[in-house]
Amino acid sequence: PCVAAHCPNAERVLDGFHIVSWMTGALDQVRRRLWNDARRAGDEEATKRMRGAKYAVLKNPGDLTDRQNDALGAIRNTDPKGQPYRAWQLKELPRTLLKHPLDQARGELNHWVSWASHSRIPEIVELSKKIRRRRPDILRTIRLGYSNARLEASDNRIKVTIRMAYGFHHVTNLIALIMLRCGGPDIRLPQPAI
Repeated sequence: PCVAAHCPNAERVLDGFHIVSWMTGALDQVRRRLWNDARRAGDEEATKRMRGAKYAVLKNPGDLTDRQNDALGAIRNTDPKGQPYRAWQLKELPRTLLKHPLDQARGELNHWVSWASHSRIPEIVELSKKIRRRRPDILRTIRLGYSNARLEASDNRIKVTIRMAYGFHHVTNLIALIMLRCGGPDIRLPQPAI
């Protein structure tokens, strides 16, 4: 089956990075909203705790330093509704979802969407709608074991090449540079024998 994004008959797949980045983006929006609310309310202690937790909420639990663990513990009681901590808990499932077998992943994804859509955290509820729409793509990614990471990397390499080629007088020079950097055989120069 065709998995390229530009193919009309393509079966769409997602890179795990996108799923995790959606969740960390929503989590950071929750943190910023609550930080701004605390600032406007003049609650300096809550403002300081939310600012100190900026990197702690975005990191994987196993990668937290002692200081970040303390910051994460401090935000549990910052908001009376516990929004930043609940959002952080919701962040963890999408991070591991693609490593599970399809049936287990389907059940966990359904559970996550239900939990997120009933969380009463506006940013997370919005994300749950997006993930509900993209659920077939996520499950297809798990089923097929494909990833669009190579396509994304190739697109990025082309974008960097276009930036490098700014000022070329002819588009053929740009195309030649893209072909040199992104295509063709791997040409290795001879190395002197020692």
